Amino acid sequence: MDRRTYLGSLGIVGMTSIAGCLGITDNSDTGGKNSNTVLSPPDGKRGDPSYDPSYPSYGEEFPSFSIQDPLAGEAVSLEEFVGERAFLMTYIYTSCPDGACPMLLQYLRQVQEDAAKNGYADDVALLAMSFDPERDTADALQTFGGQVGVDYEAENFHFLRPESYETAKTLMRDTFGVPLEKTDEMPDGNGSTNQSQNESMDHDHGEYMFTHTSIVELVNDRGIVERAYPRANIQREAVNTNVVVEDTRTVVGVNE
Repeated sequence: MDRRTYLGSLGIVGMTSIAGCLGITDNSDTGGKNSNTVLSPPDGKRGDPSYDPSYPSYGEEFPSFSIQDPLAGEAVSLEEFVGERAFLMTYIYTSCPDGACPMLLQYLRQVQEDAAKNGYADDVALLAMSFDPERDTADALQTFGGQVGVDYEAENFHFLRPESYETAKTLMRDTFGVPLEKTDEMPDGNGSTNQSQNESMDHDHGEYMFTHTSIVELVNDRGIVERAYPRANIQREAVNTNVVVEDTRTVVGVNE
């Protein structure tokens, strides 16, 4: 059974219990640098169940995708970056009421700003996929990006919008390995979810809400994951935006 089929069979059940079950080599266990990466292995070992290691992490290939950018009016795919430039990717929705998704977008905006100042704007792309296409129209996405300061004139930022929620859910769960659930009810806190899941998920309100993992991923120009920054919007654990900027600089060669 391949990785994608395995993840699809899991659905949303057991999100925090699948750590270490995918049989993927992690160079951080041995301290060895992956030959396809620029960065050395991150601190810590894969296998912490609270970090939802179903998504690709250090040294792994980022999954192939082709998703429409409604602002540019064209599809954006992995293949256009491989051999050309690195990219950062995150997953958001504009109706997020608690600041979680705007914070995720800030990581991309800070890299975009640094890239413009330091001459590597053409060497990195910034991707934010909406998993709520029913509400995230092109206008909604453009407004959302503008509110956090995205520079559309730089032409290195892309909102990605699947054609339907069902497509978005399949991409999130089966392609990108990022848990997602659309729901009208919150967990009751009496056994319906556990502490580690509460800490690694965002529970957002609205007409309907989503339970989703907050993550930003840095992928090099070979299509290999250099860093996966989980819990990126949890205040006590969020990685400093300066770390993401420095990692990106190193991956594109600015820090050499």
